[in-house]
Order: sequence, then C-alpha cells, then structure tokens
Amino acid sequence: MNTQRFFIELSYDGTAYHGWQTQPNSVTVQQELDKALSVFFRQPVASLGCGRTDAGVHASKFFAHADLKDVTETAAANALGSINALLPYAIAVKRIFAVEAEAHARFDATARSYEYHFHFCKDPFKLNRSWLYKAPLDVAAMNAAAASLLNFTDFTSFSKTNTDTATNNCKITEAWFRETDEGLIFRISADRFLRNMVRAIVGTLVQVGRKEIGLGDFTSIVESKNRSRAGQSVPACGLYLVNIIYPFVN
Repeated sequence: MNTQRFFIELSYDGTAYHGWQTQPNSVTVQQELDKALSVFFRQPVASLGCGRTDAGVHASKFFAHADLKDVTETAAANALGSINALLPYAIAVKRIFAVEAEAHARFDATARSYEYHFHFCKDPFKLNRSWLYKAPLDVAAMNAAAASLLNFTDFTSFSKTNTDTATNNCKITEAWFRETDEGLIFRISADRFLRNMVRAIVGTLVQVGRKEIGLGDFTSIVESKNRSRAGQSVPACGLYLVNIIYPFVN
C-alpha cells in the first residue's frame, strides 16, 4: 500500500469542545476530525495538530497532518465537501494537500499568531466568541507593556505550571492592541507559545490597563519567572489561533 502524508487546514469554534487534543471522557476537535476522516477514507486515521488549544478556545487557521493509505492528492482535495458533511457545523476543513513524508504540523511551524477579543457592551452575537469587559482600560499603557515583551525570551511567568516543556523560551515578534468600533483586539506572534501563555499575558496586561500595575511592575513580573506574580488568565472565549506559518505552505 502507498502511504501519503497530508496537511489539513481547518477552522473551528471551540465553544463546545474540550480543546483540540483527544482525551478520555471529553469531546475534542481532534476526535471529531479523526472520526470524519476515518469514516470517509475507510481506514483508521490519527491526525497530529500544530498545537493544543484549551477548552473553549477557537481557531480561524489550524493545521494538522495525517497519513492516508492509497489516497491521491486529487482524491483528498475532492473529498472536502463530504468530509465537512461528516463534521459538526462548528468545525470546517478548508483544504487537504499532500506534503513530504517527514513534514510535521507541529515541529515545522516557524511562527504562530493569536488574537484575543474584548467587547465592552452586551452583545448576544459575541457570546462565547469574545470577552465582555465593562471597566475602563488605558490602551496606550497596555500597548507600552505589550511592546516590552519583545525584549524577553523566558516566559515562565506566563506558563501553566507542571507542564512537560523542555524550555520556556519563546521569541515574540509582535504584541499590540488595536481598538475597533466594537471593542479591542490584542494580537501576538511568536515562534512558539507555552500552555496558557497568551491568556496569562492578556490577564496581566489588563492589570496594566486598570492601572493596578505600571510598566516597571510588568517587566519585573516577566523577569521574576514566577507565575504567581502574573495576573489571572482571561476567559478562553476571546482567544483565537489565527495563523500558522510553514516554510513549505502558501
């Protein structure tokens, strides 16, 4: 049998799911994707994702890879409609394409971007997709603190404890807030992220915006490498994985 590795680009609303990664006694995005692929291609399929999103976190762009036996690239591309019909409405596969046998959805990614969405007035159409926040925020101060993140590489202060990560070093390339007509969006990009890192960073930046801490306090928190000094993690509903970059994917 001929085995071909495929990359699968998908998006999902994570509200109903206990994150990306398959786990016992919980419904996850990976579980639903693998089930749909296995049914359509009539073979066991075990995908591997570009990372792990937590329960309630969304993705407008997510990649996974899977090995399929005796499936051509044309056949896989033509299967999009049928695979999407097998998936819950909250998960959509955008494309499937062949890659080299050693291509890896997680380890070959060179950059990732997340956005965190705030809104300030009650809006039923933003339920579970943005964080309703009602207090005033100093966006300029938050942006100054966010920009300082580019001066650091060790983000232990924003890492979920008891993880199996080999290093807490990340290279952040952008971090900024943008005001919109409906609220506020925080965008951050890096070569990699630690578990819960973005939500912990946003929670600490909110403390800056509330004037509970200043820029000096914020940088001191980063330098401390102590998670207990940072702010609380913001709710998962506002977080989106929005981009993944690979050297071989357009």
